[in-house]
Amino acid sequence: MSEENRDDLPLEEGLAEEEVELIEEPAAAPHVAGPDVEDAELKWYREVYQGDSMRQLTLRSVVMGAFLGGFMSLSNLYIGLKTGWALGVAITACILSFSIWKSLRLLLPFLFKSDMTILENNCMQSTASSAGYSTGGTMVSAISAYLIITGTQLPWQTLGLWTIFLAMLGVFIAIPMKRQMVNIEQLRFPSGTAAAETLRSLYAKGREASDKARAMGIAGALGALISFFRDKGLNGRPLFEDLYPFPGTLKGRPLGDWTFSFEMSALMVAAGAIIGWKMAWSLLLGGIINYGILAPWVSATGAIDMGHLGYGAIVKWSTWTGASIMVTSGLFMFALQWKTVLRAFGGITNIFIPRRETPDDPLARIEVPPSWFATGTAFASLGCILVLHYSFSTSWWMGVVAVALTFLLAVVAARATGESDITPIGAMGKITQLTFGVLAPTNMTTNLMTASVTAGAAGSTADLLTDLKSGYLLGANPRQQFLAQFLGIFAGTIVVVPAFYILVPNASALGTAQWPAPSAQVWAAVARLLSGGFHSLHPTARLGMLVGGLLGIAIPLAERALPKYRKYIPSAMGLGLAMVIPFWNSLSMFLGGLIALILEKTNKPLAEKYIVPVSSGIIAGESLMGVGIALYNARAMFGAFLAPLKDHLGSRL
Repeated sequence: MSEENRDDLPLEEGLAEEEVELIEEPAAAPHVAGPDVEDAELKWYREVYQGDSMRQLTLRSVVMGAFLGGFMSLSNLYIGLKTGWALGVAITACILSFSIWKSLRLLLPFLFKSDMTILENNCMQSTASSAGYSTGGTMVSAISAYLIITGTQLPWQTLGLWTIFLAMLGVFIAIPMKRQMVNIEQLRFPSGTAAAETLRSLYAKGREASDKARAMGIAGALGALISFFRDKGLNGRPLFEDLYPFPGTLKGRPLGDWTFSFEMSALMVAAGAIIGWKMAWSLLLGGIINYGILAPWVSATGAIDMGHLGYGAIVKWSTWTGASIMVTSGLFMFALQWKTVLRAFGGITNIFIPRRETPDDPLARIEVPPSWFATGTAFASLGCILVLHYSFSTSWWMGVVAVALTFLLAVVAARATGESDITPIGAMGKITQLTFGVLAPTNMTTNLMTASVTAGAAGSTADLLTDLKSGYLLGANPRQQFLAQFLGIFAGTIVVVPAFYILVPNASALGTAQWPAPSAQVWAAVARLLSGGFHSLHPTARLGMLVGGLLGIAIPLAERALPKYRKYIPSAMGLGLAMVIPFWNSLSMFLGGLIALILEKTNKPLAEKYIVPVSSGIIAGESLMGVGIALYNARAMFGAFLAPLKDHLGSRL
C-alpha cells in the first residue's frame, strides 16, 4: 500500500488502512554479512526456490498480464483523475487471471491444455502491476499539473518516451536493492506478502477463488451498467443525471452551488470501502468544513468568484489550504520516519558491496545481474535527461541532479514500503520540488518535471520490490520476474498514453466536476507558490496555507502523543484531500467506508472475503465503461486523425 493519502494517493488493495496503522516501525535490522548471508540465501534456495522445476515466464503469462494490466491502467487513469488515487492491481489481477484461465480451460480445452502454475500467475501479476500501476501515476500528477500551468498538451511522442523512461529508471534502480532488502534483511513488504498469500489461497481453495471472481464479475457488470445508463443511456438519452443537488440554500445560494449534491456513481462508494473508515469519515468532515463553513465565510472577502459559484470557483481558493495540509503532513510524517531514512542511507553501501560468489553459487544465475543495473540505469537516466532538456528546456546539469536525487530518494521510498507498506511518493516529489524551487526558483516547468522523475521512478522501484517479495515467498526466479515487470511497462504505456489524450483533450477538462484531478492541483499549486511567492495569493488563501500547514504537523503529532485515541483523530490527508475534491465525492466515499464498516462489524469473514473483490469490480466496471464511452464519443477525432493516412494509402493503391 502506498502512503495513507498523499497528493497522488496510491493504495494497494492488500491491506486495510486500519491494519497498516498497526504496523510499528521495526527495530533496525541487524547487519548480516559474510557466511551468514550466504547461509540464509542458500537455505532459501534449497528449501523454497522452485523456479527451475516449474514454468514461470511464459508467453501466456506475459500476454495475460499485459491484457489485464492494460485494462487496469485505464481504470487507474480514470479514478486517478477523479480522486488522485492509484489502486494497486496485483491482487485483483491474480484473482482475474486465475478465474479467466480456468474458464478458458473449460470452454476451449483443445486450445488451453493446461493450468497456469502459481509462478506463472505470479509473473502475470508482475506484468499487470507494472502496466496498470507504474505507468499512469505521472499522468494524473505532474503531466496534468504541467497542462494546468502551461495550457499545452505534450506531443504524444514526448509523453510516451517520458512514461517509458521513468518506469524503466525505477525498475532498474531496484535491482541492487532487491538482494539486500528482500533476501538479507527480510523486510516485510506487506502488500507483496498479501499477494503471495492470495495466490496460495487460490491454488489451495478453488471454491473461494471462484466465489471471489464471480462477485468481482457481477460487481463489474453493475458498475458498467451504472456508467452506461448515466453517461450514454438509451438512444443517447441518459436515464438519470450525474448529480442531484441537496434541497435548501446557503448564503442565499442553492446548496448545489456549494457542491452539496449526491452523485450517481458507485465508483466512489467502492473506493471508500477500500480506503477504510478513518479516511472515509475524515473526508466527510473535511468536506463539511470546507464547503459548508470556510467557503461561505471567505466568499464575502472576494476570494471566491460568486458570479460563477461552483466547484471550479471554490477549489481555486481551497486548493491552497488542502495542499498545505497534505504537503506538510506528508513531509512531516516522512521526517518522523528518520530511523527508516537513516537505515536506508546506511544500507546503500551494503547494496553495492559485491558478494563473495563462488563458481557453484546458485543465486548468481537467477538473480538479476549487476550489469543489467548499470546498463539499464545509464540508458533510462540518459533518456530522462534528454527529454528534460529538449522537451522541457531543463539544463543538463539540473537533469543530472534530478536523476541523482531520484536514486537516493528511491532507496528511502523502497525501504519505507518494505517496513511499513507506505510508499511516500508525495513526499519524495515534494522534496525534489523544494530542491528545484531553490535551484530554479522561477521555472515552474523544471520544478514539475524534475519532481516527476523522482516520484515516478520511486513508485516503480517500490512496486517492483513488492512484486519481488511475493516471488521470493513463492520461490520464483527473480530474473524472470524482473523481465515480466519490465515488459509490462510497454503494455501499460501503449494503452494509457492515448487514453490520457482522449479523457483530457485540453487544460479546461482539468479542475472540473468531471475531472477534479486533486493530485495535479496540489503539484501545480506547489510549483506556482515556489515560482510566484506568497504575495501573489489572496490574503485568506495565505491564512489558509498557514493554518493548513500547522494542521498537517499537529495531527501526526497528536496521533503519536495519544495512540489510544488515534481512531478519533481525523486523517490529515483526508482533511486536505476533501478541500481539493467536490463534496459529492467525499460523501460517496464516506458512504462506502460506512458500508464496509457495518459489514466488518456484523460479518467479518464475509467482509474479508468480498469487500476487496466487489469494490475492485465496481471500480473496474464503471471506469472502463466510462473510458469506453469517451472513446466512442471521440470517434470523430480519430476519424479526422486517420483521414490523411487513408487518403495517402488510397492514392498509393
